[in-house]
Amino acid sequence: MQDLIAKATTLLEALPYIQKFRSQTFVVKYGGSFMDSPDPAVRNGVARDVVFLEAVGINPVVVHGGGKAITRAMEAAGLKANFIQGMRVTDEATVNVVDKVLSREINPEIVKTVESLGGKARGFCGADIFKCRKLLLDDKDNPGKKIDVGYVGEVIEVNTDPLRQCIRRGVTPVISPVALGEDGKIYNCNADVAAAQAAIALKAKRLVFMSDVPGLMRDPKDPATIITHLQISEVSALKTAGIVDKGMIPKVDSAVAAIQSGVDKVSFVDGRLQHSVLLEIFTDEGNGTEIVL
Repeated sequence: MQDLIAKATTLLEALPYIQKFRSQTFVVKYGGSFMDSPDPAVRNGVARDVVFLEAVGINPVVVHGGGKAITRAMEAAGLKANFIQGMRVTDEATVNVVDKVLSREINPEIVKTVESLGGKARGFCGADIFKCRKLLLDDKDNPGKKIDVGYVGEVIEVNTDPLRQCIRRGVTPVISPVALGEDGKIYNCNADVAAAQAAIALKAKRLVFMSDVPGLMRDPKDPATIITHLQISEVSALKTAGIVDKGMIPKVDSAVAAIQSGVDKVSFVDGRLQHSVLLEIFTDEGNGTEIVL
């Protein structure tokens, strides 16, 4: 009986959040090594959380990554992965692999998993949703110069019509992070940036980044140093101190852009932790790092 009472107490704790967020749009960026876990409970955990959000009247939108799967596919094709400032250097051969893995392998698998758990989902190739401009990186060693990393784009426009149609029908859009360039070609895009732009365009209430780290940590090797609460005004100092570095830069910059554009809160949560999305949204304590205005 005590176990049943505890379950009821948990549901009651979630109730005010369910009431508050009903009919709101939440964008979830799904990525990290947990996507490749041999444990079905880990792989399916995020999909189950998405189905729960649907069931309580919240509108989830998923933007997924797949970096490790892309790297494996590149190795199988005899291509070497190379990263500059957290961005994958992407020539024509690489972008073809990227699009195949993201849009025609991982995307339908996520949709299938959501539907197998009783949810409704529709997959989108990101090129049908996102438009981008070619991304040129600042050369830190040569001020004023730029680095060309190939077919890598920065999302500048989101086609929200098909996404809103899904939302009206209670269907979760699942979007791969590729985009159509100004030259009509497909570009590889950072999934964090794409998710943030989707959240901004859809006027989402919340944006949740899932990865395989507990959150933003002062010492990346020590989970005890996690920063649980962060205001965007503190981000610059963290960059200067090197706490926000490498692959965390586009994630944090995207979070700041989302907050400045009206998203209430951005959360960094550990996808390896079961039901981390639900814990972040529906409990008083939450988990990971929250970024606010």
